[in-house]
Amino acid sequence: MKAVQYREIGKGPEVVDIETPEPGPGEIRLKVLAAGLCHSDWFLMELPEEQYTYPLPLTLGHEGVGEVDMLGDGVEGVQVGERYAIYGPWGCGLCHACAQGKENYCPHAAELGIAPPGLGAPGAMAEYVIVDDKRHLAPLGDLDPVESASLTDAGLTPYHAIAAVRDKLTPGTTALVIGVGGLGHLGIQILRATTAATVIAADVSDDKLELARKVGAHHTLRSDEGAVSRIRELTGGEGAVAVFDFVGIQPTIDLARETIAADGFVHIVGIGGGTLPTGFFSTPFGAAVRAPYWGTRPELLEVLDLARAGAIGVHVERYGFDQAVEAYQRLHEGAVQGRAVIVP
Repeated sequence: MKAVQYREIGKGPEVVDIETPEPGPGEIRLKVLAAGLCHSDWFLMELPEEQYTYPLPLTLGHEGVGEVDMLGDGVEGVQVGERYAIYGPWGCGLCHACAQGKENYCPHAAELGIAPPGLGAPGAMAEYVIVDDKRHLAPLGDLDPVESASLTDAGLTPYHAIAAVRDKLTPGTTALVIGVGGLGHLGIQILRATTAATVIAADVSDDKLELARKVGAHHTLRSDEGAVSRIRELTGGEGAVAVFDFVGIQPTIDLARETIAADGFVHIVGIGGGTLPTGFFSTPFGAAVRAPYWGTRPELLEVLDLARAGAIGVHVERYGFDQAVEAYQRLHEGAVQGRAVIVP
């Protein structure tokens, strides 16, 4: 089968032919219908050799949807031909966090060698993918597979970050979204669909700011030297009650620090490598800083329901396997509008 793999440190993605995997006991094989590209893939591929800990070659793709093609021994409650989205942050399935569907915060996954598909385990950027347990499947129903694949991360991750402070985003409050990429453009839609907050979007790209306006941002502005004063002006001098940084580089984190309101919430979602010291004389009184990771399985079901209701939608650029390397390069250059998706 065809697959997009990371095969050699520093070499980037390659399209290759590999053997089709067979499901073991309790496993499900999906025929992949669509798989999304993510900046996390590049983060992994740019790690130096001394920091890269996953096996090579690695089939990429932690955003995937597919149709059940084959069942391993002992699998019940799943039928061949059914379509599912893959819940990616796999955990042990036994601990307190996993029992609540919070496998994204499983404390035992790393020590047990459990890794998400595409981020350690073979991923969905192939013609077929193995899912280790039926609990990691979310029914797709009548949703379009190509338009839904990225909801498993680009939708779930901002939904999880927003859900943690949803009760604070009441009428009259402001939420700031920094970075209108794959996650950010969905974050804006989720904020509009699930909160009463006024949404400000900041980015360095005029095209992405135009996308922000299309998906519902109340205000848009360039993330430049004038951004802080403009955001303060839009919030009556108080700052934003919640800031969602979907980039995570030092300049965007500094922007978050300078625009968060007292007793507000900064969520650093992007993995750009920046840091934010907290404490007196660094952040406003009462401000909380959090680095949320992915999302829970119940939240993925809610994200899919939002999409089913037409409240959110992914802006998709479609690519075939033969265009995968080009798609990754466009992603790396910041040229992708919304989310790039590989369609086998």
